[in-house]
Amino acid sequence: MQHKIKSVIALLTISSLGAPAIAGDALTVYSSAHPGAVSPEQYRPGSGVPVPGYAVVRHERDIPLISGTNQVRFSDVAAQIDPTSVSFESLTDPSNTRVIEQNYQFDLVSSQRLLEKYIDREITVDQQRGNNIQSFSGTLSSTEGGLILRSKDGSAQVLNGYAGIKLPEIPGGLITKPTLVWDIAAQKAGTHKTRVAYQTGGITWWADYNFTYAEGKEGTCQLDVGAWVSVLNQSGATYNNAKLKLVAGDVQRIERPAPIQPMEMRMMAKAAAAPANFEEKPFFEYHLYTLSFPTTLPDNSTKQLELFPAARDVSCQKSLVYIGQGTGFRHYGGPITDRGYGMTDNNKVDVYLSFKNTKANHMGIPLPAGRIRVSKLDTADGSLEFIGEDSIDHTAKDESVLIKLGSAFDVVGERRQVNFRVDNLAKWMEEDIEVKLRNRKDEPVTVQVRENLYRWTNWSVIRKSQDFEKQDARTIQFPVKIAKGGEATVRYTVRYTW
Repeated sequence: MQHKIKSVIALLTISSLGAPAIAGDALTVYSSAHPGAVSPEQYRPGSGVPVPGYAVVRHERDIPLISGTNQVRFSDVAAQIDPTSVSFESLTDPSNTRVIEQNYQFDLVSSQRLLEKYIDREITVDQQRGNNIQSFSGTLSSTEGGLILRSKDGSAQVLNGYAGIKLPEIPGGLITKPTLVWDIAAQKAGTHKTRVAYQTGGITWWADYNFTYAEGKEGTCQLDVGAWVSVLNQSGATYNNAKLKLVAGDVQRIERPAPIQPMEMRMMAKAAAAPANFEEKPFFEYHLYTLSFPTTLPDNSTKQLELFPAARDVSCQKSLVYIGQGTGFRHYGGPITDRGYGMTDNNKVDVYLSFKNTKANHMGIPLPAGRIRVSKLDTADGSLEFIGEDSIDHTAKDESVLIKLGSAFDVVGERRQVNFRVDNLAKWMEEDIEVKLRNRKDEPVTVQVRENLYRWTNWSVIRKSQDFEKQDARTIQFPVKIAKGGEATVRYTVRYTW
């Protein structure tokens, strides 16, 4: 049954209040989301998971002012506004218009708030009794666990449900939206064009890249690259026909507690994806992406927009990499003479894709951090099938992109320590390593065998079955070609001295 609170003067029905619709304005959205780490739970209002980002919102409004002191109430603000970030400016007379005092009011009207204002005052409560409505009058003593009415004779009555409440008047000081209240001193009377700006939490964006993979010859491949941005808005406001900008880069902010969730939540409606064009340009030490037309961001919604038109026929390389030691072995401050350190049983050969982000390769676009999903066409029925995903950090143009897709099914590696010798007095040790690779595919493959020489900084490979490439001060890599259905073995001896 719907509960109503009535006044002798007017009827006020307590119901869900819509978020303010902020029209014709601009917002710049910043993200602190780790690529690919925004979970589906965060899309839903009331999940309790903070939205990893924020926005700078700007409004331009025509406000009538008198000469002297004015009180201006501004209610078109997001529920997650940071009041300390608010700025007010008169564009009509900036030098002679200033804010004397600013208040942020966020104690929103609700049935509970309204009733609390009538503690120790007389009200009338209507209750449904069968098919009839029965009225009870008395002084409201408490609203906890039901309404407690005290009669004139001193007796008390507890009402656990009600059909409506009659109040003698509507109390002042109630607001239906988060509101900024300014005392403004102005010299020039008339309508001022003003600009209000503030930061708000509860809003973020991230990039998603969709790659379509096509096999080439001898490890070469081609990609079709599509890029989309998703904007998640749980700020407690709807932005209508807003100019949208997105900042890509690592912008420093002071660490702050998790943002307060919006004061009321509605069901999220996911906006339909629509193609869009962003203009990209360097901005300070970051990159700024400006949408070429206004867009509407409903509160509690996720909107997807095309970041740039799909790039076709991007040349790439597929690599198979075997790291038999696994990962995570630390380099300590002295030689590691423990024979068993670093011995793992990793048989997985990982699959990577790489490409050059250059104009000559049909790209050459600054890529915001985001998640990359890769699919391949199944020619049997013409469907795209998912084959792996990874994330990338912010990547400048003309840089290389490397993504890991998974592990090969038909290529297997095996690494073992054949021998180990150490002489602590002479300060040397030697280690013999053997890596075996098996290719169960019906085509030849090349596997990069990567070895981390982690035992000490001074090393030399004194024996090897084949040449290697030095990747850095402690990493070497053997390119190994394996015939279809064949096997190959890499052996080497490394000597450490200190």
